[in-house]
Amino acid sequence: MKKILIPTKLDKFAAGLLVDNGYTVVQDADTPLAELVAANADAEGMIVRSEKITPAVIDALPNLKLIVRAGAGFNTIDTKYARSRDIDVMNTPGANSNAVAEEVIAMMLAAVRFLIPGDISTRAGNWEKKKFMGRELTGKTVGILGLGNIGQLVVRRLAGFEVKVLGYDPMMSPALADKLGVELNSVEEIFKNADFITLHIPENDETRGMINYRLLSLLKDGAVLVNCARAGILNENDLRTIKAEKQIIYCNDVYPKDEAGPKSVADVADIMLPHIGANTREANFVAARRSAEQTIAYFEQGVTTYVVNKELPDGLDPHYQKLAYVLTSIAHGYLGKESQPTRIETSFYGELNKYAKWLTTPIAAGIIDDYNAFHAINDAAGFLQTRGVELINRDVDDSKHYGESMTVDLFAGNESVSKASVRGTLTENHLMISRINNFDSLYLEPTGNNLFVEYADEPGVIGKIASILGEKNINIVDIRAPQDVKRGMSLAVIKTGVEVPELIVDKIKEVIKARHAFQFSFND
Repeated sequence: MKKILIPTKLDKFAAGLLVDNGYTVVQDADTPLAELVAANADAEGMIVRSEKITPAVIDALPNLKLIVRAGAGFNTIDTKYARSRDIDVMNTPGANSNAVAEEVIAMMLAAVRFLIPGDISTRAGNWEKKKFMGRELTGKTVGILGLGNIGQLVVRRLAGFEVKVLGYDPMMSPALADKLGVELNSVEEIFKNADFITLHIPENDETRGMINYRLLSLLKDGAVLVNCARAGILNENDLRTIKAEKQIIYCNDVYPKDEAGPKSVADVADIMLPHIGANTREANFVAARRSAEQTIAYFEQGVTTYVVNKELPDGLDPHYQKLAYVLTSIAHGYLGKESQPTRIETSFYGELNKYAKWLTTPIAAGIIDDYNAFHAINDAAGFLQTRGVELINRDVDDSKHYGESMTVDLFAGNESVSKASVRGTLTENHLMISRINNFDSLYLEPTGNNLFVEYADEPGVIGKIASILGEKNINIVDIRAPQDVKRGMSLAVIKTGVEVPELIVDKIKEVIKARHAFQFSFND
């Protein structure tokens, strides 16, 4: 019988389900992890929550084949080292989402009705009704940054309060937003207009410190800000400054480290909780059930859904994943980075067609920068679906002899649909863009800095572009200039020594009356 080690306080249902299916289970949350793994070196599977699974822990379990994180985040597990030991790591995304969504609503209500200070005061024998004059959530405007599983559940849980919901999510399609009853807005508009704001965005290089003085200064007096996402997305010092200027209410459940001791945010948080968003019996049960079910399916049926550190299958050159990312990024640039694709259509020619699911993740990453850090290969299609993006992998006609190449088409809009189509392949192990829309025979190697400009075909345009770049001491490395004769359009792809600043791109677009102009940089 296979042994599964559970070194955490997980709902006993997981152990029971595993035992019922013929597994030996050791569940012990009290013994130090190092001692526990040393005593159970024959374990083939492990289910954890927030325990740190280091190379030392992995080395102590020579028979280990699977680690399941009962929850979404897996940053406490050394996934790369696990992969080097041929160990699969899974998570259970979405298991805790409802618990966090309910916590958000609870914090909003507790904040504006003074439930915590009111309880303390009344227990002390006081009767301070006037002091605790509150406000109602009903009828207010609520802003949600991040409309993934948790953000969408917050929308649903708010339904009975008859609120207006403003949302920001670069991957949310307008059609799905309408269905949810969410009005898509910029982050700035949300901070200006919302009475309550809840954060559900990941922490990465793009979002770290994103909630700063500029945004916080836009808040209304008395606005409520709830952070059950990540500590690093908020600049505490900027919040401290704003709190001195405005009556802002801040509710917090996240910290740089989950541990006892003083918290730097204590002086600016009106409500502080010890990261208990997912800490419900129901969430614990769902995470336990799913972790056990996934473990059984893995060992009995070879099901690898939700593996977050999966290797590429034999036969797939990893450069094709980079190519899928580049094609999608360029297509997104054509539509405009502010646009929200509603449909993706792909064509994978030759042997690539059987690797479609491994190419979907970089396609998702080409639309939203932080995708790769937070989602498994097998979850990409599902992730796109949650954002209202339809994914279609077209049947291909290999009689066209395109070889191992791929085409990615992005569509945006509802009544008026915009489309961008990009095809590419590998040539001598280098990425090669062969077509953009109707501009064929491009043969562009996309690494470095590339300026794309589409304009009405007429003499002298490239000279004007070169002149503007020259004025700013931007050196031109290479130029490709195919034509779309039928439409009377030309495309200039200008490779430059440095990235062209957005202001210069806008100037070029204005001077030559370009239909499209954008910068794309990529380092292989």
